[in-house]
Amino acid sequence: MPGRGPLPSPVTQRERTTRARQSATAIVFDDGEVRGPELVGDFSPFTRDWYDTWRRAPQGQLFTSTDWLRVRMLAPLVEAYSRRPSAAAFSEIRLNEERLGATYVDRVRARIRVDQAADAVVTAIPGDRFAELRARASRPVSSRPPVAELPLDEQDGTAPF
Repeated sequence: MPGRGPLPSPVTQRERTTRARQSATAIVFDDGEVRGPELVGDFSPFTRDWYDTWRRAPQGQLFTSTDWLRVRMLAPLVEAYSRRPSAAAFSEIRLNEERLGATYVDRVRARIRVDQAADAVVTAIPGDRFAELRARASRPVSSRPPVAELPLDEQDGTAPF
């Protein structure tokens, strides 16, 4: 199945109609404000977190009532996916989230730029947060035990196999 092609070039690298393209870019601010309607119904914490993420997303500033309707219609599908993951459900969720501007690439294609709010506080993530995972991942992988644990043949000092 063919892809969607490469990302558009930055506006500043195009030769013609630069002014028209720059004016067509929507600029939103990552202010953390909660927007949109609350999720009504019996949903798991996973689905509620997913929905609240969309309510706090900067691109939510551009959402109209039909966009929020789409997000609410996805909630039961996200709920079903959280209980029993399937490729078909994930594909449908991904496709709808793409249309709403979920990832950086989606926003570039939709000409949405997210800027930090003027009063935003940036919180640094601790540098060693994933140290244990990196340490485990960097260990050598072998199907054989380390050489020191191999039984040695008493007569010549070599392994018996």
